Amino acid sequence: MSRVIGVEQSLSNVEAALQAKGYEVVQLRSEEDAKKCDACVITGTDEDVMGISNVVTEGSVIDARGLSADEVIQRVDKMFH
Repeated sequence: MSRVIGVEQSLSNVEAALQAKGYEVVQLRSEEDAKKCDACVITGTDEDVMGISNVVTEGSVIDARGLSADEVIQRVDKMFH
């Protein structure tokens, strides 16, 4: 079973990289989207507005600010392996 990773819409490069690694990716548009995810990748700018936090999702939240797509992938891989 593949892990579901929620990704903010502005992180299309991260979304593509996660899909290439075999993760199922959903775009985060609302709090409901985050609830379906094993982990969420956000830019941090919309964290409070979207309500995405460890309270909303049982998965982990990765703040992608200042990280390359490869660095985000490494963090996601580390969570699940």
